[in-house]
Amino acid sequence: MNWLIAFLQTALFIILAPLLAGWVKYCKCYLQNRKAPSLLQPYRDLLKLIRKQPIVAKPASWLFIVTPYIVFSATALAASVIPLIAVNLPTAASADVIVLVGFFALGRFFQALAGMDIGTAFGGMGSSREMTISSLAEPAMLMAVFTLTMTASTTNLSFAIEHVLEQGLVLRPSFIFALAALALVAIAETGRIPVDNPATHLELTMIHEAMILEYSGRHLALIEWASMLKLMLYGVLIANIFFPWGIAESFSLTALGYGLLAIVGKLALLAVLLALSETLFAKMRLFRVQEYLSFAYLLGLLGMLSHIILEGTR
Repeated sequence: MNWLIAFLQTALFIILAPLLAGWVKYCKCYLQNRKAPSLLQPYRDLLKLIRKQPIVAKPASWLFIVTPYIVFSATALAASVIPLIAVNLPTAASADVIVLVGFFALGRFFQALAGMDIGTAFGGMGSSREMTISSLAEPAMLMAVFTLTMTASTTNLSFAIEHVLEQGLVLRPSFIFALAALALVAIAETGRIPVDNPATHLELTMIHEAMILEYSGRHLALIEWASMLKLMLYGVLIANIFFPWGIAESFSLTALGYGLLAIVGKLALLAVLLALSETLFAKMRLFRVQEYLSFAYLLGLLGMLSHIILEGTR
């Protein structure tokens, strides 16, 4: 029964990710006085791409063909270790922060290689930019999450969430710094404004899109789906690490139902905040991104130092 719930939780991640992306776009269109598409439009787009035959360039190697499957699989594996609606699942043993970062790095590594595999200028440029940003984003993410794990004395996400639940509502300055740092990293890692604009194909501003310009059909569908899934993963990390209340601690239908409603509500609110920030801010210059991520790292470092100073003697 426990393994079935763990499987269903991962399936919920994969199924609901396009719906979250559709909700973000809906809110963004509403804030910008534009006619919003249906919330189900991302599902229609994915289905349309899956039905199309992928076209592969002649210079492409086997690496270019297998990369979409590796990227999607790595992202799905990352979803399997993050608590969504319940803790204490059988997958909790592997729900480690280092494992999660490793899954993200695996997908990014192959995607960067695939961007350079064809030999186009755009692909190489996008891969270079992506790896530069990731080299700054990963330390900031680890610093932010380690602040939480120092409080719980474990790097296991499931156990850390349980620790926060047991202690109840406690105002911790370290968590405020870590939350701000992780939010900045999430925006950069998912390619949202002000770091990147997923709706543009301008060569001077492309980062993620430049690596996937040569993909089509089901290959492009898998990469786009993985991108939506990654957005949901970061949203769930923020919601369940810093605001874990409502997540199920038992496997009864009532607890699981409350857990599902709680995470849906928290993700809906986070999507509104994301759409609002993308409406208020413009995309920054590429060379300002390192300042942006350095600030995120500084916030994570301040969170860790404030934990050591204020809570380390407890």
